Amino acid sequence: MSTPKRYLLLILAVMIQSAGIALVVKSLLGTSPISSLPYVLSLISPFTFGQTTFAVNMVFVIFELLMLRRDFPTVFWLQIPVTILFGLCIDFFMRLFAIVPDFYSLQIALCVLGTALVALGVAGQGIADVLMLAGEGAVYIFAHKFHIDFGKVKVGNDISLVVLAAIISLLTMGTIEGIREGTLISALLTGIIARFYLRHLSRIDAHGRIYLAPHTHKS
Repeated sequence: MSTPKRYLLLILAVMIQSAGIALVVKSLLGTSPISSLPYVLSLISPFTFGQTTFAVNMVFVIFELLMLRRDFPTVFWLQIPVTILFGLCIDFFMRLFAIVPDFYSLQIALCVLGTALVALGVAGQGIADVLMLAGEGAVYIFAHKFHIDFGKVKVGNDISLVVLAAIISLLTMGTIEGIREGTLISALLTGIIARFYLRHLSRIDAHGRIYLAPHTHKS
C-alpha cells in the first residue's frame, strides 16, 4: 500500500473510532476506558468531549517527548493534527447521534456496536502502520522502553484512567459518571474484535509487518 493511501486509511480509521466512542457514550452505559477521563472532564468543565480528548492526548504526547527526548520521531508530531481531527469527529458524532435508548437491550446493542466501530478504527490504524494516536503510542513507548508486555501496560493504563476518572467524578459531582458496565464491555471486547478485523482484513509477514489481505474472487 502506498504512503498516501496509508495516511488516508489512518484518517478514515480515526473517524470510525470517534464514531464508535460517541455511540458507546450514547448507550448511556459508560464510555471506553481510554475515554473515561476526557468524558468526566467534559462534564465538569466548559469544554466539549472532543476538546478534553484532545487535551488528554496532548498530555500523552508530552509523556512521549519526555520518554524519547532526542529520539522522538519527527512523524510523531503528526499526532497533533490527527488528534485535532479525532476531537472534532467525536464532537460531530456526539451531535449527530441524537439517540436516547429507552430499553436496556437497545443500550447494550448500541454499546456493542460502538465497541465494534472502535475496534475497527484501532485495527485500521494498525493496518495503515504510519502513526498511532498518542494514547496508544505512549503505552507502546513505555512498554518498549522498559521491556514490558504491551498488553499488560495497556491494561494498567486503562485501569489508571478509569480510576482517575472515578476519583475526579466523585470529588466534583459526588457520583461516578461515565463508568458503568459499558466500560467493562468495551475493555473486554475491543481487543478481541480488533484482532478479528486484523486477521481478516490484513496479513502479517515473517517480519511482523501488516499488509492488507488480498481479495478473493469467486467465480
